[in-house]
Amino acid sequence: MSNPPDPAAAEPIPECPHCQKPMPLCICDSITPIENRLSLLILQHPQEQDRALGTARLLAGHFAKATVRVGLSWPSLSKALGHHVENASHWAVLYLGSARAADLEAAAEIVALNRKGEVADNQRAILGKLEGIVLLDGTWSQAKALWWRNPWMLKCQRVILNPAHPSRYGRLRKEPRKDGLSTIEAAATILAGLERRPDIAETLNASFERLLTRYREVQAEMPELAPKPAPKGRRDFRRRKRA
Repeated sequence: MSNPPDPAAAEPIPECPHCQKPMPLCICDSITPIENRLSLLILQHPQEQDRALGTARLLAGHFAKATVRVGLSWPSLSKALGHHVENASHWAVLYLGSARAADLEAAAEIVALNRKGEVADNQRAILGKLEGIVLLDGTWSQAKALWWRNPWMLKCQRVILNPAHPSRYGRLRKEPRKDGLSTIEAAATILAGLERRPDIAETLNASFERLLTRYREVQAEMPELAPKPAPKGRRDFRRRKRA
């Protein structure tokens, strides 16, 4: 007699080749293209494996001028982008240090910092010369690893965000800081602010809301899509901030 089929040996859930999410969570058919002036570079830690709730590729799908790189380090900004960059100081990196806009008494949503971690002088001039944005995608610990492994980021302009609202993740993912945002929310804030185009934020945040709605809809029927808890005895990086 043949053995009954093993329920655990179910066929794997197919994955979207574009956003790399399980097909039940894919919303690529609803992505609205956005014409952007500022380029976007998303550096994703190779151990960032939250296929269900991650937003890096969903974000990149909106823009022609967006690049996603998976890895730990690159020799330079030009190497990470795949083309020459004349001046790395004309690119901003979302800074992961201890500086918080609230502590610095900064009222703006986007704040440029100097090398001392203080609010830089001539905010308008600094932010106005930017040509692109670097975002670090992963848990808080993974994003910090990307920061320290890529010393060329020290040549970039450091910026921090002062979001008006907490992350839309809500209880789906706990953020250790009130200013912690998903990658797509961070991009929505910084691109809309720098390009003075609120429609960018509206489009990106709407996509994120669709992803979260889809996730909630399938979570009960397909619990295997939920992020797995960390094994006992190992640090639970899922509880830390995403870049």
